Amino acid sequence: MTERRFDGRVAVITGSGRGLGREYALLLASRGAKILVNDNGSSLTGTGHDDGPAQAVVDEIRELGGEAAACTESVAAPEGGKAIIEAALDSFGKIDILIHNAGNSVFHPLETITHEDFRSVVDIHLLGGFNVVQPAFPRMRAAGYGRVVLTGSIGGLYTMPTVAGYAVSKSGMIGLNNIIAIEGADRNIKSNIILPGASTRMGEGIDTSGFPPMGPEMVAPVVGWLAHESCSISGEMLISAAGRVARAFITESEGAYSANWTIDEVGERIDAIRDPSRQWTFHPLENGFGQHLERSFEMARKG
Repeated sequence: MTERRFDGRVAVITGSGRGLGREYALLLASRGAKILVNDNGSSLTGTGHDDGPAQAVVDEIRELGGEAAACTESVAAPEGGKAIIEAALDSFGKIDILIHNAGNSVFHPLETITHEDFRSVVDIHLLGGFNVVQPAFPRMRAAGYGRVVLTGSIGGLYTMPTVAGYAVSKSGMIGLNNIIAIEGADRNIKSNIILPGASTRMGEGIDTSGFPPMGPEMVAPVVGWLAHESCSISGEMLISAAGRVARAFITESEGAYSANWTIDEVGERIDAIRDPSRQWTFHPLENGFGQHLERSFEMARKG
């Protein structure tokens, strides 16, 4: 089997000073990619600044014979996102791969979380993704090539208590991923979401004593494939947790039709509405939006 490599490719990886991002950077660098290591060295909650983590990864890559440069700007502001992409262009002249991995973690119940704490998570996870994607996207379009990997989470699909900002951000990432994939399809730009499960500092406070091995190095190969020129999918989500790799996707029940629903009828027919025996699954790059409308309107025409 031929080893997939990244010779000549330039990858920008946000949040790559530690944890998952560091593993992505080391893997792609070991396969020939030039890496822009972005990490502002903040605390788990997203506060503070430390140049050390990003530079440490750059030094590690260089010691192994690879090429890397550091950028410690924050993804949380549009100016920071632009500066990150400009740093890659200044260092390596182009951008082929963008992996948005930066994140923070703030735990508060919905009833007590402050607007400031909520925004601190959304700004880094979700808006941070937009802030680096938007300046990178036209460069990729002009080059006729790009690979984007966004970071989602089962927390965006199913979530858990006390993580309102995280849940909103990771579910919002689905829409961002779809628009990149759709608007980039004609220029060989593919975008996908990794939903990783790994033991990193983001899991501090969670009892993992009963968990199987799930180091970040187990996720990195999946991200590596999504970032590679041979990646055959776009607009999709791949789960990688404890050695399991799977596709996550949105599915609708076929539902039920009535031209004159009443509140009572909805209640009476809720089992038919929710019946999972007949399902519709649409793909964003296969005119999923249009197919959804077409199938829905077909039910209305048939009555």
